[in-house]
Amino acid sequence: MLGSERTNGERTDTREARPGRLDLLERGLLHLSRTQHADGSWHGDYGGPMFLLPLYIATCRVTGLELEPAVRQEMLRYLKAHQNADGGFGLHIEAKSSVFTTSLNYVGARLLGEPASAEWLARARTWLHEHGGPTRSSSWGKYFLAVLGLYDYRGLNPVLPELWLLPTQAPIHPSRLWCHCRMVYLPLSYLYGRRAAAPVTDTIRELRAELYPEGYARVDWEAARSSLAPTDRLTTRSALLDAGNELLLRAERRMPGLLRKRALAYVLDQIRREDENTDYICIGPINKLLHVLVWHFEAPGGREARAHARRLPEYLYQAPDGVKMNGYNNSRLWDTTFAAQAVARAPETELTRGILARAFTYIEQNQVLTDVREPDRCFRHASKGGWPFSDRAHGWPISDCTAEGLKACLAIEAATGRALERSRLDDAVELMLSLQNEDGGWATYELTRGPAWLELLNASDCFREIMIDYSYVECTSACMQALAAYRTRFGGGRFASRIHASIVRGRRFLEQAQRVDGSWEGSWGVCFTYGTWFGVLGLKAAGASDEAPELARACEFLRAHQRQDGSWGESVESCARRHYVPTAEGQAVMTAWATLALIAAGRGTSSEVARAVDFLSRRQRADGSYADEKLAGVFNKTCGIQYDNYLKIFPFWALVEAERVQQTPSVTRAREEARPG
Repeated sequence: MLGSERTNGERTDTREARPGRLDLLERGLLHLSRTQHADGSWHGDYGGPMFLLPLYIATCRVTGLELEPAVRQEMLRYLKAHQNADGGFGLHIEAKSSVFTTSLNYVGARLLGEPASAEWLARARTWLHEHGGPTRSSSWGKYFLAVLGLYDYRGLNPVLPELWLLPTQAPIHPSRLWCHCRMVYLPLSYLYGRRAAAPVTDTIRELRAELYPEGYARVDWEAARSSLAPTDRLTTRSALLDAGNELLLRAERRMPGLLRKRALAYVLDQIRREDENTDYICIGPINKLLHVLVWHFEAPGGREARAHARRLPEYLYQAPDGVKMNGYNNSRLWDTTFAAQAVARAPETELTRGILARAFTYIEQNQVLTDVREPDRCFRHASKGGWPFSDRAHGWPISDCTAEGLKACLAIEAATGRALERSRLDDAVELMLSLQNEDGGWATYELTRGPAWLELLNASDCFREIMIDYSYVECTSACMQALAAYRTRFGGGRFASRIHASIVRGRRFLEQAQRVDGSWEGSWGVCFTYGTWFGVLGLKAAGASDEAPELARACEFLRAHQRQDGSWGESVESCARRHYVPTAEGQAVMTAWATLALIAAGRGTSSEVARAVDFLSRRQRADGSYADEKLAGVFNKTCGIQYDNYLKIFPFWALVEAERVQQTPSVTRAREEARPG
């Protein structure tokens, strides 16, 4: 069943007298209530990357999984909606065209039944030929095309399954990699090791003829291995990577067959463990699709293949622009924790109590209660007490999701009295404390395991900083906030000394991560607006005063980027360029983040906040919603992603906090007036 958002009726015209602040809050609250799912969560659009859906389509084609005609049409509608004006397709819906995604989307459309003569596909084909064809794609595109029978394995750099047989102490053992990276290269190494490829059908022959401007039979596959179009070069291939690829190619030519057999068996065991630990959901969409393919080639029609087929549609989402593949099985836990925290700050009413009661049910039901079986054998960190990004079945807790889950529980308790068992809160604290890195920061799913130089072996071409699990500003701040909130509620209990030491170390990390201009660089949201919001909240959780120089610099950064109309608007290009890139128009979500940061830093009665509130008030529609905006999410520095629930949550939250400041302004106003500048 496709994910979708439950809505009530059509949005209404907003051309009316501007409502008062309490009316704005009521509208926003009603919109949140109307879109809350019966299970207590918010179902949302987590699409945007343009390589996911065509890979889903291709996987279904290879494995014989049928797509319903209505779903096929909605998938085609989505692809057409996000074709660029030049005929190509970008890495995400706002990106410039690349060979990687243009190749895949062309293939996806053809596999859905669209004829090659269709005008929009003719334009895509023209763009693709002008840029060299699939041989110039970034690496991920080549591997999937090879499995489809549309690319020769001779044109691939090696992904050897034998690397999994190295001693785990070796710095290049795959267990040292960031979990998303290793869980993609795990099944990919199996497919590469077997040279798995679908049978060559008439459709494949037609696609071979259509895709390659020089003709498939004339491709120099040895040269294609290192060929890359400038459009796809978003990371730099290092000399170490080139040397490593050459070394592995030579080693593979001399690899004993028995060693390959042993390596494939080991990899298959690891794949099976991931399937069991996640109930066949898998950590993310790419390794999910790769696992489906692995079991198709290993045991077609078998138990594992059937179990994967059962859960595969959970990644699909019906949105206004068509059916897409989400970047996770869903984002419900993450979105719900933020929504709950926002509503808990609103004036208490029967409506807020009902929303929070339902949200609490979802959060309570989706905390992970046990560690995985034999965690050391599958290279897993502890799981007990954590919250995942989506739901308990997914089974991969994340540091900041755990932090926001804990914060949401404490906020709901403060607002309604409904509390999670203390032992379960303690488990969450224990997990967060175990995840703090030596540098004082927090990474995502695990401690940082590998050396930083492993990034020199990044072979993706299009994603940055994927090789190890780095410490992030957002994860660090979220964990510090959660630990501080727990300490406020319980006095720290048996964790008191550990929480104190942890927050002190986290503060040092945040202070060192702050840039000269006062901002923090975000890694999971766009970008300096998002990172600076988290940076400010983290320092406040550590006890920084409103007059702290770090907070003053952060506020000056935000003030410098406020637009004439009171808004902030930052492009996803900021993430790739690593400096602030404004959007053409202000964005409600980024305006909310900046507003929340300024209020947290004690600038709630400033003119900047007043102007931002005015912008958010004018932008709100009569039904409490906001018009669709530019992408606010990102991953791996290059790929934008959608969080449509952010528009429901963060502008409302900013208006709530601004109203609270107005209700108790005296201390805040006195501080603001006394502050220099």
